This record gives sequence, C-alpha cells and structure tokens, in this order.
Amino acid sequence: MALPEYDITGRRVLITGAGRGIGKGIALVLAEAGADVAVTALSEANARRVAEEVRRYGRRALGMAVDATNPEAMAALARQVVREWGGIDALINCVGDAIRRPVVTLPGRSEPGMTLADWRAIVDINLTEAFVGCWAFGPYLLEQRRGVVINISSFAAFRASPLRSAYDAAKAGLSHFTRSLALEWAPYGIRVNAIAPGLFPDPEQLSPEEYRRRQEQASQEVPLGRLGALREVGLLAVYLLSDASAYVTGQTFVIDGGFSIA
Repeated sequence: MALPEYDITGRRVLITGAGRGIGKGIALVLAEAGADVAVTALSEANARRVAEEVRRYGRRALGMAVDATNPEAMAALARQVVREWGGIDALINCVGDAIRRPVVTLPGRSEPGMTLADWRAIVDINLTEAFVGCWAFGPYLLEQRRGVVINISSFAAFRASPLRSAYDAAKAGLSHFTRSLALEWAPYGIRVNAIAPGLFPDPEQLSPEEYRRRQEQASQEVPLGRLGALREVGLLAVYLLSDASAYVTGQTFVIDGGFSIA
C-alpha cells in the first residue's frame, strides 16, 4: 500500500545544474515519482536532453541554459517558470565544481597556488549559486507561504582534504547557509535542507574502464564497499520534497556509504 505522505505527484520543481550527474539523476527520479521538473545547465543541449527524458515519464518539463551564479539570469528564469507553470513548489540548487590546488605553492612541489580568481570561482559555483537561487525564487515561495529548498552539498562539508580548501570551505558554508535560511524561512512555511553526497561519478561521463577503476577503489575506501548510484540521491530528494519530511528543516543529510566517517 502506497504511503500518501510520500506522494509528490504534480509538484513543480526547478533544479539547477541538472544537465548531467547528480542533478540529472535527481530530475529523473522526481519525474518518475510524478513531479513536473524544470532543469538548467550551462549547455542548452544538455538541459533540453534531460527535459525530454522527464517528458517520457508523462510529466511537464523545461530545459534551459542558465548560469546559476548570475542573479539577473536566475531572476528571469524564476519569472519564466512561474509564468509558464503558475508557481513553483520546490527549488534544488545543484551546481558545483572543484579544483585540486594548494593555497600557495608547497615547498618541493611545482603545483601553482590558487589565485584569488580561482578561490572566488569555486566559492561562487558551490556556495553563491545557492544564495542566488534562493534570492531569485524566494519571493515566490515566501508569497505563497509554502515550499521546499534543497541545497546539494558534499561529504566534503564534513571531511576535509588537502589541495581542496576552496571546495571544502564552500560546501561547509553551504550546510551552514542551509541552517540559517531554514530558521529565516520557517515562519513562512518553507523548509530548507541539504543533501551531502559522497562518491557519485556519472557513468555517462566516464569510460567503462575508468568507472570500473573507481568502483574498485571505492570497494577499499567506502565502508559499504561501493560507489553511490545517482538514483539514490534522487530517492532522498523525494523524501525531502514530500510531506513525509514535513517536520524536517535545517538538516544536511549525508549519503556516502559511510565514507565521511571512515
């Protein structure tokens, strides 16, 4: 027997950074669960391709090329989605990227240190993008006094690594932004949570040999002994979008097979 609290049929969801990888995985699971899904990517071709896959589930879809760190572009996107769909029920901020680079060149090593432009780019794409998404869509959610925001963080918010300071700091900041905004918007009926995935490489972006290599590595490093499947992040998103999580806000849910606690 289906549990009605998990039903998200007809929910209108916007996902940034969903042209591939985790964002695409979330989009397809939400469509399968009955949601209408709008996706953005830097590549219009990728965004449209994912939107077409959403439509195969019989759901409404939009696919657009938008820079999620650009306030003007995101504000225009919010107006378009609300105009075409009559409103929005959920926002998922899923843009992210990383570089491996020391803060400054380390003794005895040749890798150059980060520039200020490097730092700002990584912080913008992993943290500022969530602020911009909430800034653009927040007025619509606040006006209707209901809605859900999910920020896609990372296990790096809890497990630091060398040569990854900008990414680690941005993801840790994203988890705290999630908590702060959850308190700010709770009186208006809006829940704000985050998902922190572990090792979830996109099989479509890797050769079979490289994917097998990463799977073998994960079998040694991840307590549950494998890589994550993109679908699994989507299943967690279904819970956070649904009424089953109606009493949950301000939390970051780690889904990493135990990697961050090993």
